[in-house]
Amino acid sequence: MNIICTTLNAKYIHTSLSIRYLKAYAAPEFKVDICEYTIKDPTINIVSDLYNKDPDIIGFSCYIWNIEETIKVISILKKIKPELIIILGGPEVTYDTNEWLDRIPEADFIVIGEGEATFKKLLQELHGKKDYSTVPGIAYRAAEKNKIQPQASKLDLRELPSPFRFEEDVPHLAKRVVYVETSRGCPFSCQFCLSSIEVGVRYFDREKIKDDIRYLMKNGAKTIKFVDRTFNISRSYALEMFQFLIDEHLPGTVFQFEITGDIMRPEVIEFLNQNAPKGLFRFEIGVQSTNDPTNELVMRKQNWEKLTRTVNMVRDGRKIDQHLDLIAGLPEEDYNTFKKTFNDVFALRPEELQLGFLKMLRGTGLRLSAEKHGYIFMDQSPYEILGNNILSFDDIVRIKQVEDVLEKYWNDHRMDHTVEYLVSHAFPSPFDFFQEFGEFWESKGWSRIGHQLEDLFRRLAEFLHSKENINHDVIESLMKYDYLASHKYKPRKPWWETSLSKEDRSSIYKAIADNPKLLGNDFVQLSLSEKDLHKHTMIERVSLDLHTGIESTTILITYFQPSGEGARLFTLSEQGLEENAS
Repeated sequence: MNIICTTLNAKYIHTSLSIRYLKAYAAPEFKVDICEYTIKDPTINIVSDLYNKDPDIIGFSCYIWNIEETIKVISILKKIKPELIIILGGPEVTYDTNEWLDRIPEADFIVIGEGEATFKKLLQELHGKKDYSTVPGIAYRAAEKNKIQPQASKLDLRELPSPFRFEEDVPHLAKRVVYVETSRGCPFSCQFCLSSIEVGVRYFDREKIKDDIRYLMKNGAKTIKFVDRTFNISRSYALEMFQFLIDEHLPGTVFQFEITGDIMRPEVIEFLNQNAPKGLFRFEIGVQSTNDPTNELVMRKQNWEKLTRTVNMVRDGRKIDQHLDLIAGLPEEDYNTFKKTFNDVFALRPEELQLGFLKMLRGTGLRLSAEKHGYIFMDQSPYEILGNNILSFDDIVRIKQVEDVLEKYWNDHRMDHTVEYLVSHAFPSPFDFFQEFGEFWESKGWSRIGHQLEDLFRRLAEFLHSKENINHDVIESLMKYDYLASHKYKPRKPWWETSLSKEDRSSIYKAIADNPKLLGNDFVQLSLSEKDLHKHTMIERVSLDLHTGIESTTILITYFQPSGEGARLFTLSEQGLEENAS
């Protein structure tokens, strides 16, 4: 039999861990080929590629982000090759299995839950007696009726073979995210999350995991993401793994973890702050809401004081970037309480703040109790909510406007100094800035067109010019700082009209070339000639000295290193320039 395991990833850089586990577990009895596509690939291209491989059996790994596109592929495949056996698995089809059997008549079998042993047993029956009643954890049709067979006991994860030792993966490791699993399950019961359904936490063999990571790094993997739902459940285990990664990491490797912030011990953070190389680790922390009644309703225990302590300690250590998550639309969180949640979390100044919207995942407690809170949501994946008893669709639309500009102006870090000033001094709160700007952005139709860097600055400037009672000179100066600092090479045409004439610039260049000490010792060491200044620098008048924070008319000199290593900014007060001239 020619067997293929496949999936449609959200992006090319993603890899599927699940189909690699299936391949590894099925060997050596069955040879399984892996094929990965993306949800952006044309359906007919995916179908053609799979058809040309002449499979007898295809297993599809199904998730909320790919199920609709997967169904299209399955439908065409079955039309052109009716004898093809199609097996579905994954979290999306594990729940409401009867519904999936009815909706997807082209699917011959559905593997429910943990799939490695079930998939192999099913392959044995397909190859042998075809007595499917002996296969636990599958759904199929028999005598025109749906049959759903209960799952077997959970696997001993310590016995699972490695999903990483396939030669065909090696050429791609450096270009894609590699997902690593050291445990399955979650100790918490958050009612919006699928992980809450599996009781208890099971661990893989630690030494095998370490060997896999050594192998991945040796073969070029650069981004390794741990998919454990709570990596830091065990303090001793987390410390052991952190120490291993610090000791044995190779240059350029980054490790990402999902951690629970309020159970992170201060001594663990202190250890990381003292021993971890900068940039080696990245933490993802799900905050979701700071509204206590909401957290109680979704059975989410969260100590905000301890979570804040963790985020602040990590941030102050300057070693680890943090990605914090929020979910809009949880029970009893209306527009105003979500605004407070947003401001609470933004006050921590995470490197990245993801604002997501509640998805009513199949199998979760919240979906089962949707009527209680008046939820309406999309019928098809990703089942995103459209409103509930206290959050209208109008509110959701407004919060989506916040999400849009948050992503562009905070998470991408294009103008950190500017945004910091705006949220701290120019608007009542961070949420107010992003909301007002988001509404302006939408009113201009900008959400439907593309943007280059210059466009983002021009559009922010246009929005701010519509506002009164803010210090436009200081804000424009900060925007200029941010714009110039973001370039590796000298920009051809900045987004503003220069405030200096050609004669003014020539005069300043000459003064600096004659007396480079005007810009300090760091500038002197560059040993730039007047010709170099004209060729590799930009000069602009601003109303703020960024180094001191003092409002004053200042000359900003930006040197763009020919090597492309980035811009270096220097400032000179006009008073200093006048004193030099005299």
